[in-house]
Amino acid sequence: MTIATDRRSATGLLTPLLAGALVMVALGVYGRLHTPTGFAVGPGGFSGALPMKSWLTTGAFVLAFVQVVSALSMWGKIGVRIPAWVHRWSGRVAFVLTIPVAFHCLYALGLQYDVPRVLVHSLLGCFFYGVFTAKMLALPRKGLPGWTLPLLGGGLFAALVGLWLTSSLWFFTTIGVRF
Repeated sequence: MTIATDRRSATGLLTPLLAGALVMVALGVYGRLHTPTGFAVGPGGFSGALPMKSWLTTGAFVLAFVQVVSALSMWGKIGVRIPAWVHRWSGRVAFVLTIPVAFHCLYALGLQYDVPRVLVHSLLGCFFYGVFTAKMLALPRKGLPGWTLPLLGGGLFAALVGLWLTSSLWFFTTIGVRF
């Protein structure tokens, strides 16, 4: 690659990264400035909002591992061939599972910073949606550096693992396993 090609590919990444950063900041600002309502969505078959959020996040967490394994397969990094549709659909379902959780967190609770675990959780939630935005906008772009999608996908995975550790694992080990 020439220096001009490197610059064009890096420039093509600028728009997705800026959009992701804007989403991240917008969610944080909204979460901080919005007056929390204490209630956002019904628990839909769960005993309460916390069990609902814990189980939906656990589902997304499990699907994040499917995402990593299927991505490694698609890139020929493991000896198993997993169809590309597994990667696409596990990502779609994982994302959909996060929507009611994020909506409840933002609308009912807002971005909180009083407890270190909750602050980390709040920031990871904003980061997750920012990186998701950047990855989805980078996917159709041609000529991006080869490390772009693995880096953004790894960021999504890391954020989701961190979200699960600071929410679901905390809930299951502190409150107990409930449905």
